[in-house]
Amino acid sequence: MLAIVLFIVAGLAEIGGGYLVWLWLRESKPYWYGIVGSVILIAYGIIPTLQNFPSFGRVYAAYGGVFVILAVFWGWLVDKKTPDMYDWIGAAVCLVGVSIMLWAPRN
Repeated sequence: MLAIVLFIVAGLAEIGGGYLVWLWLRESKPYWYGIVGSVILIAYGIIPTLQNFPSFGRVYAAYGGVFVILAVFWGWLVDKKTPDMYDWIGAAVCLVGVSIMLWAPRN
């Protein structure tokens, strides 16, 4: 359960921080949006290191799948862009991939 929470927190930090930087650079928001977004992105870089999984590559690959799912929800809830069937199918495929990577039995 801790792994899932850390992935979600990392994803929200990456998307939220990136979104603030986006707003600053692309939509002419005040400079402090960029500063706050950058600080949040630094936190994002730290959060995945709190995972208990021993492999950096596996953790980041699995996180990538969680990121895709969170990004679909962010686009839907924040940007008001309704995901279509293919967005949901892609997110489901990512979720299956994350589950296989993290919890498949290994020797």
